[in-house]
Amino acid sequence: MQAMLAQLGKLQEQAETTQREIEEAEFTGTSGGGAVVATVAGSGELKALVLKPEVVDPEEAELLADLIVAAVRDASGQVQEHADAKRAELTSGLGLGGLGLPGM
Repeated sequence: MQAMLAQLGKLQEQAETTQREIEEAEFTGTSGGGAVVATVAGSGELKALVLKPEVVDPEEAELLADLIVAAVRDASGQVQEHADAKRAELTSGLGLGGLGLPGM
């Protein structure tokens, strides 16, 4: 029993470390062939947005907005993939896959 509690404590520490790593990581998404580049933190915060000058046309504001949304979605998708992979690493040895728990 004591060994199991120690293992659970270690797992909790690993889970906290994994969560910090996910939140601190940054992911870059692009759209429009690199015309719009968005950098998103693992926490979901938009950290940076770079627009190539040729896409900043007042008459194409709607297109630019669509490109920005696409770049942010691309980066956010990378965040989710990274988080899923990190959580899978953490839980791979626990044999919890059959429990139907999300992310495991």
